[in-house]
Amino acid sequence: MKQIIISVCVGIVLVAGYYFGKSLYLRPDIKQGIMAQEITSILPDGSAFALSQLKGKYVLLDFWGSWCKPCRESHPQLIDLYNQFHSMDFKDGSGFEIVSFGVERNPGSWQNAIKDDKLDWPYHLVSTNLFDNPTVEAYKVKQIPTRFLINPEGTIIAIDPTFNAISALLQKRLMKATSK
Repeated sequence: MKQIIISVCVGIVLVAGYYFGKSLYLRPDIKQGIMAQEITSILPDGSAFALSQLKGKYVLLDFWGSWCKPCRESHPQLIDLYNQFHSMDFKDGSGFEIVSFGVERNPGSWQNAIKDDKLDWPYHLVSTNLFDNPTVEAYKVKQIPTRFLINPEGTIIAIDPTFNAISALLQKRLMKATSK
């Protein structure tokens, strides 16, 4: 009996260790407090995009995929965040934007997901080589969804924050008069 209990305990420790190690491995190896890497790309409407053009705003950089169920299930919360904070004035900036970065093989599926999920913000970028992309590699993204919250100065202030954490952080930085 004692041997069975020991075997079960060892098994539990091994399984827990595996999942803990996996979560550490998959977490982006980027430090909070560093400047966000510049991103340049073309938006779906054909216009040029640079992350630096959003300086002065809070930005949520969201890596996702049309094929990723947890990503798609989180879209209503992203939409709520965008609608709540997009037009707000903050103590250190004005406005909140989401930059969605699709990690894809099929750009048609990505475009359909944007439309179907009603992701109405203007900043949608895509890699059609899945994780083999300079931006994905620069941000050390190994799984999706992965998110980075960037402050108006361009510093990464949160890595993979929960939606509640993002909301709380932005709420703390709101001006007294909360909308434009």
